[in-house]
Amino acid sequence: MEQPTLYAENGASWWPLLWGPVFALVGLGVEGLTGAFRPVLWSLVAVALFLPTLLWVQGRRRLYAVRLTPVALHVGREELQVRDVAEVEGVEPRAGSTVLGGGWSLPRGTEAVPVRLVDGTVVTAWARDADALRAALARLLATRRS
Repeated sequence: MEQPTLYAENGASWWPLLWGPVFALVGLGVEGLTGAFRPVLWSLVAVALFLPTLLWVQGRRRLYAVRLTPVALHVGREELQVRDVAEVEGVEPRAGSTVLGGGWSLPRGTEAVPVRLVDGTVVTAWARDADALRAALARLLATRRS
C-alpha cells in the first residue's frame, strides 16, 4: 500500500541532463560559424556526455533522497520505522552517532537532524532543509502520541 508523503527531498534534479546536449549544440553552432559542419560528430558528443550524466543523476536521486511517510523515514539507502523514533525535538547531536543513509558522514549541502530512538540511542538523519524535516517528524510523532 502506498503511503502519503509528509516530507520529501529529491537527491538531484533532472536539469543536469541538458549539459551534454547544450554543449553539443553550442559546439555545432560555433563550428557552423567557422565553415565546418559535422552534426553526426556533435550528436555523438551529446550522447557521450548525456549517458554518464544520466547515471550520475539517477545515483544522486537514489542515494541522497529523503522521504517521510506515516510509517517510515527513508534517508538515502536506509529506512527508519517511525515506531522506533522517540523524539526529534531537543535532541543534541552526538559525536560518533550513526549517520543514516549508508554513508560515513553527512552528504555535502545537508544539515544534521538528530533523532532519539526508543532504545535511547541517537542517530543522525540529514536533509537540505533540516528544520522542515524536524518539524514534519515532530508533527508526525505528536499525532501518533495523541
